[in-house]
Amino acid sequence: MAFENPSRDRIKEILHSSRNVAVVGLSDKPDRISYMVSEAMQKKGYRIIPVNPNAEQILGEACYASLSDIPEPVDIVNVFRRSEYVLPVAEEAVKIKAKVFWLQQGIYSEEAADVAKAGGLEVIMDRCIKVEDSILLPGGK
Repeated sequence: MAFENPSRDRIKEILHSSRNVAVVGLSDKPDRISYMVSEAMQKKGYRIIPVNPNAEQILGEACYASLSDIPEPVDIVNVFRRSEYVLPVAEEAVKIKAKVFWLQQGIYSEEAADVAKAGGLEVIMDRCIKVEDSILLPGGK
């Protein structure tokens, strides 16, 4: 059976109820899409938790080398990594008991989705979290 993203109504509920968004692959370079999307989400009221082993701080938040290093609960794991690198991220998202595994636009992995779903996470693939938030929650959280 082919993968299907949750309904728009369900995605709206997910965004509305989520606060902590761990961003795997968040760049510290302001001209990168991951930075621009995360900055916009931060301005909308989400707590952005950068996951980048090569930076100490991004967007005023401490960086973590991996999801497992984050000392607090994570609602959404938002992934900015190429599709072939997301399976271990899905495994780690399950390990930390995140609620949602979200692959950004252009990122798709049935295998990672299966791992995340088996671990109890909701999965969204090939969708931009900023675009979805702008459409579904235009007035903010």
